[in-house]
Amino acid sequence: MIRTSHNNRRARFVSFSGIDGAGKSTQIEALRSRLEQAGLRVLLITFWDDVARLTHLREVSGHALFKGDKGVGTPAAPINRRDKNVRSWAMSLVRLCLYFIDAVSLTLVVKKALRSDVDFVIFDRYAYDELGNLELSNPANRAYARMVMKLVPKPNISYLLDADPIQARARKPEYPLEFLYSSRTSYLALNDLLGGITIIPPAPVEEVKQQVLKHVLQQLSLDGIQRERMEMPITEDDRSIPASS
Repeated sequence: MIRTSHNNRRARFVSFSGIDGAGKSTQIEALRSRLEQAGLRVLLITFWDDVARLTHLREVSGHALFKGDKGVGTPAAPINRRDKNVRSWAMSLVRLCLYFIDAVSLTLVVKKALRSDVDFVIFDRYAYDELGNLELSNPANRAYARMVMKLVPKPNISYLLDADPIQARARKPEYPLEFLYSSRTSYLALNDLLGGITIIPPAPVEEVKQQVLKHVLQQLSLDGIQRERMEMPITEDDRSIPASS
């Protein structure tokens, strides 16, 4: 539950985006752990659970209409999802409507979160992750993406965790490799189109953790935090966090 506090004006927020299997959950958990160790109150918001609307209908349609698998794929139990990778014109139109509804919801969720009694808000996926499902070579889709990002609040930092699609699919086998390549291209095109996205190149997990932490310290003014407390070395607990999307 979010506690509201009209006196709190210090909250900062960042978002993590990337293709499935890019390592978002790993980096989010590492950053949250480090911020909490430094005494910050951190709120984690997951896009699908806290922002997206009509989620049950969307899950059912992917399974019932397109015969896709349910659940989360793992290396030991790969699945074949069919939802955001379905490219028919009808589904593309439905997708644009759903994404606009989600954008309105996201705007409200961000405003509420930034009024809450926290210091730092982390978004596990953001509007970028829906826009990354669009074919941005289409001028209409590019105009749509610009419109959506004018509507939703801009994070203090928007991270895009770039990843090799082959390695990402090995970690989280849910979508065809061809779709992951196409999605990665769209994510990178978003930065060219919109700007302001911080791209973290593919690298070992521990190196990415250090890059993210260093960048947060450099870019954000975190009131009341001693810098040396944030720059602690990677611990065994950090290393034990499994890599996932």
